Amino acid sequence: MTHETVKNYYGKTLKNSADLKTNACCAPKALPAHVAEALKNIHEEVKARYYGCGLVVPEGDLEGLHIVDLGSGAGRDAYVFAQLAGETGLVTGVDMTPEQLAVARAHEDWHRERFGYARSNVRFVEGYIDRLDEAEIGSAFADLAVSNCVINLVTDKSAVFRGAFQMLKPEGRMVFADVFVDVPLPTHLAEDPVIRGECLGGAMTWDDFCRLAEEAGFETPVIIEDRALVIDSPAVRDQLNGFNFRSTTVSLRKPPV
Repeated sequence: MTHETVKNYYGKTLKNSADLKTNACCAPKALPAHVAEALKNIHEEVKARYYGCGLVVPEGDLEGLHIVDLGSGAGRDAYVFAQLAGETGLVTGVDMTPEQLAVARAHEDWHRERFGYARSNVRFVEGYIDRLDEAEIGSAFADLAVSNCVINLVTDKSAVFRGAFQMLKPEGRMVFADVFVDVPLPTHLAEDPVIRGECLGGAMTWDDFCRLAEEAGFETPVIIEDRALVIDSPAVRDQLNGFNFRSTTVSLRKPPV
């Protein structure tokens, strides 16, 4: 499955979240009060192009942090973090889809004014999350890396975790929500454009993920949230009969020096 296939699905096939065929790429309804308040300040077009599957905002004070959103899409999570990090913080969104980036960038000044900031604390970089060394992000740059239902879309997941580990400061965290499956899908299902685009074809098993995280250098993963996924489309549901999918939010930590 190529980058181009995924870009076409999220840039051209999907126009908004209502076009999705499963609830895999939908956030949970219950949100912490401070996150719910931050969402009220997000432009409607940005919210309409949201395809995340979980809450990736960790507990604790994020004021002044450097945060990188891997697969930032139209920018919903990035603009939430821009408020939580404050004007002294910095949020970098990395995405490969021009149509999504265009939406995110179009509303940068709108959000800056909405937040009451003298200057924007958000930037969006076109790039691939499995090639972070090419995306103008330095080593030991970020305090926090987040990703919301994007790693499943990448073929080389090992490169994502290695790149995230490299860009995090010692003791930095990676919090991501993604789709997991109980057993690996056969190739013909994993590479189906719709199944892949719906965040199911590239789902990791938990064991495979733990191995990749350990190989990258992270400490033992911690599960923050976990829920079963519902496949709304009868056609997709029939194709995936016998496979069980879950959306899981996970926290990883880079060890101290």
